[in-house]
Amino acid sequence: MWWKAKVAEYRMQKKQSNNMKAVTLVRTGIASRAFEIKEVPKPTPGPGQILIKVEAFGLNFADVIARHGKYKDAPPIPAVLGYEVVGRIESTGREVSSLQPGQRVTAFTRFGGYAEYAVTDARAAARIPEDMDAGVGAALATQYCTAWFCAEEMVCLHKGDQVLIHAAAGGVGTALTQLCKRKGCVVFGTIGADEKMEYVRSNGADYVINYKSHNFNEEIKKFTEKPMDVVFDSGGGKTFRRGKSLLGAGGRIIGYGASEQMEKKTIFGSIKLLFDFGFTNPVFLLMSSKSILGVNMLRMADQRPDVLQRCLKNVVALASVNEIQPKVGGRFKVLEIAEAHAFLESRKSTGKIILTW
Repeated sequence: MWWKAKVAEYRMQKKQSNNMKAVTLVRTGIASRAFEIKEVPKPTPGPGQILIKVEAFGLNFADVIARHGKYKDAPPIPAVLGYEVVGRIESTGREVSSLQPGQRVTAFTRFGGYAEYAVTDARAAARIPEDMDAGVGAALATQYCTAWFCAEEMVCLHKGDQVLIHAAAGGVGTALTQLCKRKGCVVFGTIGADEKMEYVRSNGADYVINYKSHNFNEEIKKFTEKPMDVVFDSGGGKTFRRGKSLLGAGGRIIGYGASEQMEKKTIFGSIKLLFDFGFTNPVFLLMSSKSILGVNMLRMADQRPDVLQRCLKNVVALASVNEIQPKVGGRFKVLEIAEAHAFLESRKSTGKIILTW
């Protein structure tokens, strides 16, 4: 009967409308074998949430760590990774009054960003101008929010402060450099390749050191006799311990990553990484007047979404008037997910890497 065919067609269309494509992590290991594009259920926004039709999503080094199975916060495989998206609000859940369907936003997604649609807490999103580059918007959600929280809320920077920023050519490093120079700090930046030197200098760093070819502790002492006021560390392990040794009285080290774990191939290597951080007695911190601070933006998103919202609104406002200028270091299509991941993992990238549907 003709009507049965119509019913079957309607059901098929409805099923398709409830699905979406997502880049799915199906196995750990090398990028070329790790991902598949799958049809998955389209999420529905709950109370206080928004659903975003994704224009572009960004990569972060935590994604690389998750791909290697070394990021304990990542969802179990098969998983859809992704911390941030830029797109347009498709619909809103109950209790959302600050945002409306049709508005263009950047948003922190806490996984699920590698998809055609993503759902997130409305407090983790902020409106962006229609003409803002998608890569700029994506950088603001995770990397600039992380940098803002580290440099504006965890410490109080002053003009003339000496600041060491590790991985200064990366997304967070780029953001930290701009925020610190905005306060009039003297910035020392470390990089892992000489070809990144000009990029970091052009971003505002006063001194740039290749940590792979030089001992950054020794190099810094050639430039200044003063101790560091603040160290921003994304490496962990020995890098963290050596950075801490550069602090003077009142100095603070902020750890927001542990990229050194990528070099640890076994469980024994991971254990060694913990020892490489070193052990600090609180009495030592008290007597020397130094501080160790840790930042995990996932925890902030889970427990203090109001703080995340404040950070996001501040960086969007600064970017809108060009007081900060996120750099886009790579643009890929979704089908090039393996190439994008490999590029980020190679440590040859600078700034933000995005993928577009």
